[in-house]
Amino acid sequence: MTTRRHFLKRGLLASSGALITGALGSGFNQLAFAQSDGWHMPDEGGPHAATWMAFGPSEDIWGGKLLPVVRENLAGIAKAIAAHEPVKMLVREEDHEIAARLCGASVELVPQGIDDLWMRDTGPVFVKSATGQLGAVGFNFNGWGNKQEHEQDAEVAKLVAHRTGAQFVETRLVLEGGGIEVDGEGTAIITESCVLNANRNPGVSKAQCEAELSRLLGVKKIIWLPGIAGKDITDGHTDFYARFTSPGVVVAGLDPDPSSYDHAVTKRNLEILRKSTDAKGRALKVVVLPGPSTVRRKYENDQFAAGYINFYVCNHAVIAPQFGDGKADRNTRDILVDLFPGRDVIQLDIDGVAAGGGGIHCTTQQQPG
Repeated sequence: MTTRRHFLKRGLLASSGALITGALGSGFNQLAFAQSDGWHMPDEGGPHAATWMAFGPSEDIWGGKLLPVVRENLAGIAKAIAAHEPVKMLVREEDHEIAARLCGASVELVPQGIDDLWMRDTGPVFVKSATGQLGAVGFNFNGWGNKQEHEQDAEVAKLVAHRTGAQFVETRLVLEGGGIEVDGEGTAIITESCVLNANRNPGVSKAQCEAELSRLLGVKKIIWLPGIAGKDITDGHTDFYARFTSPGVVVAGLDPDPSSYDHAVTKRNLEILRKSTDAKGRALKVVVLPGPSTVRRKYENDQFAAGYINFYVCNHAVIAPQFGDGKADRNTRDILVDLFPGRDVIQLDIDGVAAGGGGIHCTTQQQPG
């Protein structure tokens, strides 16, 4: 039941992202892997200066039935976060009026051409230096391996970096923020099916990838999950499977449906995580978060992303989904309250976004304070 974004094959074009992917393999070995620039990616639970989002659903991709509810879902997520920290929402000029009406005065609208709403993947991955300088890594978004048009979204990372005054950090790696989960102390969880996929990084070895992520994000150890390629548009992003809630503690999803392909995937993830240690040598404490057994029927479809792992941690709050399965929704809330003491746990109906195969985390990108 935890399937994510289905392939949106709508007249894909050879965009700038595609050109980056095609050229990657030949010159990648020339990168200075061993040289660190002193950047590190903070834990999402650290202080935020702002959250970035994108008011980007279009009828061409989402269809007329889902479009209104997806817009309402995005506005609801943005307003929930804005009660705790600034929210900056990219918006097309033609959508500005409706975005302003739905989001209200608490959300800052930033005019920008965009293709879709998945800021976790199109936006930069923010990092900081030892002296506190803000950096923004541009991971060459290519439409999840050229599965969707992305000419405008491929420019979002650099434009957001410019707007924040961050140093834009370049790489030849192609990946998305949803494929990276870190604890802020040098440990990352990444799915091989996404980052080592030939549709993003042809010819790039695991060792090369680890060295480059060490340079860019300060990662000292990567826990690799196999993931699963070809079942959804992301090829199995980490942020639908496992998340750090604090250093040494991971919450991992379990698909309760034995007939789902993700049932076996999530069980395998749990086996790996339970045997893993972090960059400091600590055995991970793994907390299981089962998905719902049922969801509300109105927007249920084959792509409906019915998983609880895709929550977002902002200043003083955790923004999480609920799907109408009372027992599973309450269990999720109880677990998150225990894992995030001192933060409000706010559960939202995001059925429109979920029907498009994504979740709350997918729509956000944190800018560390």
